[in-house]
Amino acid sequence: MFLGTHTPRLDDKGRLFLPAKFRERLAPGLVVTRGQERCLLIYPMDEFVTVATAMQSAPVTSKIARDHIRVFLSGASDEIPDKQGRITIPAALRHYAGLDRDCTVIGQGSRIELWDSTKWEEYLAAHEESYSEQSEEVIPGLF
Repeated sequence: MFLGTHTPRLDDKGRLFLPAKFRERLAPGLVVTRGQERCLLIYPMDEFVTVATAMQSAPVTSKIARDHIRVFLSGASDEIPDKQGRITIPAALRHYAGLDRDCTVIGQGSRIELWDSTKWEEYLAAHEESYSEQSEEVIPGLF
């Protein structure tokens, strides 16, 4: 399970050091793709296969499903971390997420989100207050 917040940097070649605690799970391979709010999603390969397979059950007659699947899969890039735990973030995905140097990696359970650090801080500042004041159930049975 991926948890926590980490602040690695991209090097001049667009490579990212994965947090040490995530490396073993991601060593066999991973997929980086577009996420919502202009972040990137990083899935272990087996988890990505599960998600992509589930997408295939969406009705082809649903425009919103087709649009989502197109954006999600067309931006996907499969990667294998090198011996130092680095992956290359493709230029198109760096551009999409506005990644330059300072990054924030957050664990999201079965996947990871990769954010430009400034954008993450802005997102967190905008949403932390509503999170702490939430009085209605957001996730049935949990929160």
